Amino acid sequence: MHTTGRLTTAAVGAALLLGGVTQPAAPHSADGTRVLVFSKTAGFRHDSIPDGIAAVKQLGETGGFTVDATEDAGAFTPSNLRRYDAVVFLSTTGDVLEPTQQSAFEDYIGRGGGYVGIHAAADTEYDWAFYGGLAGAYFQSHPAIQPATVNVEDRAHPATSELGRTWQRTDEWYNYRSNPRDRAHVLASLDESSYTGGTMNGDHPIAWCQNYQGGRAFYTGGGHTKESYADPAFRRHLLGGIRWAVGEAQADCRPENGYRPLFDGTSLEGWKQAGPGSFTLDADGTLTSQGGMGLLWYAASGFSSYSLKLDWKTSGDDNSGVFVGFPPSDDPWSAVNNGYEIQIDATDVPEKTTGSVYGFQSADLKKRDRALNPPGEWNTYEIRVEGERLRVWLNGVKINDFTNTDPARSLTDGHIGIQNHGADDQVSFRDIRIKELPVKGK
Repeated sequence: MHTTGRLTTAAVGAALLLGGVTQPAAPHSADGTRVLVFSKTAGFRHDSIPDGIAAVKQLGETGGFTVDATEDAGAFTPSNLRRYDAVVFLSTTGDVLEPTQQSAFEDYIGRGGGYVGIHAAADTEYDWAFYGGLAGAYFQSHPAIQPATVNVEDRAHPATSELGRTWQRTDEWYNYRSNPRDRAHVLASLDESSYTGGTMNGDHPIAWCQNYQGGRAFYTGGGHTKESYADPAFRRHLLGGIRWAVGEAQADCRPENGYRPLFDGTSLEGWKQAGPGSFTLDADGTLTSQGGMGLLWYAASGFSSYSLKLDWKTSGDDNSGVFVGFPPSDDPWSAVNNGYEIQIDATDVPEKTTGSVYGFQSADLKKRDRALNPPGEWNTYEIRVEGERLRVWLNGVKINDFTNTDPARSLTDGHIGIQNHGADDQVSFRDIRIKELPVKGK
């Protein structure tokens, strides 16, 4: 719905040199955002470690954070770790920390610290259960270095938002002792049919993130080769993982299973445009609104109890929304008058801004502001409807819990849609997916 003004809850820093990635200027520690790169090895040593250290330091120079590098496990003390917003385990191998150092690191994560694991970080500390959970999975084996196709499953997370739906690259592709999908949020996986030597039965995560025991953990299986650290796409991938780990970018890193696509970036089959305006479909699978006021709605079926997820971003002070619980109609105002809108809007009064149930209930603005990425960066909504209860998560943080009491409206059966608000409003959407939930009482 209509609004004016500018987003003031998140500032955007200068554009970085790598692919236009942006960095919010929001230091976390007293002397600015700091990252520690730890590369001690007690087993195989990768000759790409110096290249990796240099790459992370260069990312820090352009991204506005300070990078220290060490192979001294003595750095893992409570007082020293407090200086850092994230610790990068760069192709560490074997048992690299003593029990007191492990305890200090566990405490650091529990206090909100960040972890970034690169490649052989999964080949580390097999007898330390906390670390295995933090990394997400342990290394099992690998075939020869070779090209493979990476399927990008989450294109909203800053580590993968700059990638296409598939990513062709050459590396040493790890097999893991377990599949992290049920406990971590998978960002990318390998197409095992695109190379030889995969042993994970066709479900082969290769990058993931999770909120773990109070902290943030990001892992990527890439980074064996020296060439990886000169590859702009891989460097953007690392930068995004670091930005999320230090808390300068937000994303939904809860496990995600059981969803099916309503819009996967390739086809609008089942969707209809109501009213003026439309959405353009870009080659990278992004829908962007133009004109209006109209609504692109999923006409193939209605839904009664479900979790709807979708990724969205604004380019500035733009306006759109996600409608739920409305009857089928070619009139976009039918959704306004009979359903509920979860707003996407830079700024307005509380009940009409991002995360609100438009005109009915404000989001928790403090939680919303902490969870919200600024214009130009992707956000993820989960909109969960069960009976007459509607809950909203923004980048994994619950920001609204609304119950319908209007007898003229009902959330128990209806359609979903995305709004194209007006000629001056351009909001983009990706990866609209749904998981139908059991109907309570049945």
